[in-house]
Amino acid sequence: MAVGWFYLSFYALSLLGLMCIILTVYWMQLWHGGFAWDGTSLMFNYHPVFMVAGSVVVYSAASLVYRLPQSWAGPKLPWKIGHAVLHLLAFILTVLGLVVVFQFHNHENTVSLYSLHSWLGIVTVFLFACQWFLGFVVFLLPWVSVWLRSLLKPIHVFFGAIILFLSIASVISGINEKLFFSLNNNTQPYSSLPSEAVFANSTGMLVVVFGVLVLYILLVSSWKRPEPGILSEGQPLLCDGE
Repeated sequence: MAVGWFYLSFYALSLLGLMCIILTVYWMQLWHGGFAWDGTSLMFNYHPVFMVAGSVVVYSAASLVYRLPQSWAGPKLPWKIGHAVLHLLAFILTVLGLVVVFQFHNHENTVSLYSLHSWLGIVTVFLFACQWFLGFVVFLLPWVSVWLRSLLKPIHVFFGAIILFLSIASVISGINEKLFFSLNNNTQPYSSLPSEAVFANSTGMLVVVFGVLVLYILLVSSWKRPEPGILSEGQPLLCDGE
């Protein structure tokens, strides 16, 4: 039963994550003219796609590596490497999202980093960079003592969840800001809920649902990788099911 619930949640999460990315791409393609690497608004359109894909979807996939029952048996190092590589991929996509927005602002001579959305985003990326670097040094390199890892692990897990929360908040505020800008001079203002607003708001709600499901999977104790010699009530069922 525990195995079934886990994989049902996992596949539902995978589908939701893919939908979040596809819907963001569709939004930029249908209402904002698509994509181009030329410094114009078409380059800016990569920004929401990279941020949703990197800081939310791939980041969440990296966070859930240790929830896979296959990771519970055998050496932990391959799963650590997978965890670190996926987080690095998420960080690269996130940085690309920042690159396109700064290049667009420079091309248009627009001021950067003045909105609450941009402040949230920069803080999130800074914490993400610190989290990845410290995680690599403390948990992946061999010379750090076990007691230090044990001491820092709860902090690492806590900030991992905080970064996901901030990433989702940044995405939601970014969607809202994009709609205010794009519908500001439109014959159909944001307040009248034109089709773009309904679509983008729905995409934002889907991102929230995705984040809630990620946090649910992270918090279920029977789906966590057991510490050596310690199993919670549901974990033997998962192990037996394998």
